[in-house]
Amino acid sequence: MFIERGFHLTSDRGTTAVVVPQNWLFLKTYRTLRRSLLAQRRWRLVARLGEHAFEDVSAAGAFAALTIISADAPEENWLMAGIDVSAPRGSTPILAPEKARLLGGDELSHLVPQRGHLTNPDCVITLNEIATGTLLATRASALAGSLTGDSRRFCLRHWELDILGGYWAPLQTTVAKTSRFAGRLDAVQHSGGRRYRSRSPFEPLHDCHNRGRNAWGKRGIAVSLMGPLPVSLYTGDRFDPNVAVIRSNNATLPALWCFCASAEYAESVRKIDQALKVTNATLVKVPFDFERWQKIAAEQYPNGLPEPYSDDPTQWIFHGHPCGSVVWDSEEKHTCEGRTRTDARVLQTAVARLLGYRWPAERDINLRLADEQRTWVVRSNDLDRFADVDGIVCIPGVRGKKPATDQLRDLLVAAYGNEWSAATEQHLLRAASPDGRPAESLDDWLRRHFFAEHCRLFHNRPFVWHIWDGLPDGFHALVNYHRLAGPDGQGRRTLDALTFSYLGDWIDRQRAAQREGTAGAEARLAAALELQGRLEHILAGEPPLDVFVRWKPLHHQSLGWEPDIDDGVRLNIRPFMLAELRKGGRKGAGLLRVRPTIHWKKDRGKEPLRLRARRKGDPSQVIRPRTDFPWFWSCPGRGTDAERTDFMGGSEFDGNRWNDLHYTLAAKRAAREHHERDATDKPSEGTMAGSAGTEGKTA
Repeated sequence: MFIERGFHLTSDRGTTAVVVPQNWLFLKTYRTLRRSLLAQRRWRLVARLGEHAFEDVSAAGAFAALTIISADAPEENWLMAGIDVSAPRGSTPILAPEKARLLGGDELSHLVPQRGHLTNPDCVITLNEIATGTLLATRASALAGSLTGDSRRFCLRHWELDILGGYWAPLQTTVAKTSRFAGRLDAVQHSGGRRYRSRSPFEPLHDCHNRGRNAWGKRGIAVSLMGPLPVSLYTGDRFDPNVAVIRSNNATLPALWCFCASAEYAESVRKIDQALKVTNATLVKVPFDFERWQKIAAEQYPNGLPEPYSDDPTQWIFHGHPCGSVVWDSEEKHTCEGRTRTDARVLQTAVARLLGYRWPAERDINLRLADEQRTWVVRSNDLDRFADVDGIVCIPGVRGKKPATDQLRDLLVAAYGNEWSAATEQHLLRAASPDGRPAESLDDWLRRHFFAEHCRLFHNRPFVWHIWDGLPDGFHALVNYHRLAGPDGQGRRTLDALTFSYLGDWIDRQRAAQREGTAGAEARLAAALELQGRLEHILAGEPPLDVFVRWKPLHHQSLGWEPDIDDGVRLNIRPFMLAELRKGGRKGAGLLRVRPTIHWKKDRGKEPLRLRARRKGDPSQVIRPRTDFPWFWSCPGRGTDAERTDFMGGSEFDGNRWNDLHYTLAAKRAAREHHERDATDKPSEGTMAGSAGTEGKTA
């Protein structure tokens, strides 16, 4: 409207110069406007300004374009000027004064035929001529990924779950750079399985959970929609909204992969869509020379595209073997082959196996994998005998168990077999030291380095927790989070065993050492007793060491340490990070060896008060009532601790998704009693139906 208003204010030969958001030059929404202006108006200049087009810092993040268009019609061969001062993505940004200087010169300007834009896909405006030819859309289609409406609630890293399956499905996500098999980190809850206990019977899952389902179970190319458009092979799983899947038949797929993995593809897409995030429809509106790319595919993949493989333990297709490796030999055999490795991930994988963790590829025999990958999965099963039965491994030997160092070394010896040596251990320690200063021994690495590297590798969602008492030579325990958050009381039993059995045995030993006059025993005893007291408070669950889950009603909040593994590490780890040690601990880390980068601030989006029908007269349509979800009713999310403890709701519903709230056991028990009383007083469905029928007849 702004652009058209400008023409209403000019004469028949007037000219308008406007600076507006650049999206109108290429988004499909404005196709009709572009076609009309290209056919009826004379385009004199299009300057892509990009970000930092204004000196005012409040305009940061706005991507603008300058257009100068005259009201008269152009000749058939009219050439319009184009200039790009936006700076390529990833390079040093060009600020407003420099953009002004470049606009005044001619070193970046060039001429393109105006009429030629009418033949572009969707009549997009480009500063360079688009290559002509058969579009990719004739051989493939691009599908958008699933939306959840609340990714913090419905999406987790797959290692946060003990088992990937049932109502949790693999979710393919974006990749930072083009890779054959990457982006396989997440899991998403779907409507095919159990619903959350907090969910109202009237509240369905988000409709867009199933968006992109036409690609499920098929192969294709997963394109990350931001930046340089990196790609990965797609094997039929659900995919998130920041990914689009290009789907084609199996005969076209190798050529399609070679094309999409090349820099030529991203350059072609960016010519017609310069948005920060491109649309899925744009991905197939580029020329695709099938015969040319088919020849390239035949040279690079004479045996076809590889089956899924990965040596990255953050991927759900990881084989699970500490030192196993599957590599694609593209220069010689064009096939996969297995080798052993000694990189930094070996020790991390070995510790995870020692604590009893197994990867999804080991549990799902139907998961699509390369044969060499499956071979390493089978070999991983031979290491299960080293897994700790209760998921608690103490670094010092406790309760008759070997020290963690000895247990870890036994597992590594079995994993490497004849390739193991003392030199191998030293090489692993050097590889596992990102700062270039390797640990002195496995024991030193476990005590000082393991947990920080574990958090970094697993995206600050650790599934092996390093709990300690603050002393370098004190009590250190590695605990399997899946046991600590296990169902049917397993989580409480695991924490109880850590608090009273393992730590209790350590305390008894320090008391005996204190009586014998052993140096340092008194300090170790005091630190251990303090740790035990903190763990007892977590077991009790009084604020601030309670667990709060914003999507569960107050009467379903846990009493004491009763975590639900489906709520994720971020919420369940809070008591352990808030239970500060008086001496020796890291600030903000609580009882953990280091502090993971985790926060409980407000999440994006807002909760709905009613269903889409929004029948305000129907009480059943209210899905966030104040009695069940008081924190969605004007909660002071940035208030004091006192304001955020036992908050029972304000007068207005705002739906803000705050996470750092606390509720006492008394408040939770009162909510449960109130809910049970309401359930007892509520008439049965048959009685309600009979009453409704009677009222209808009376009316």
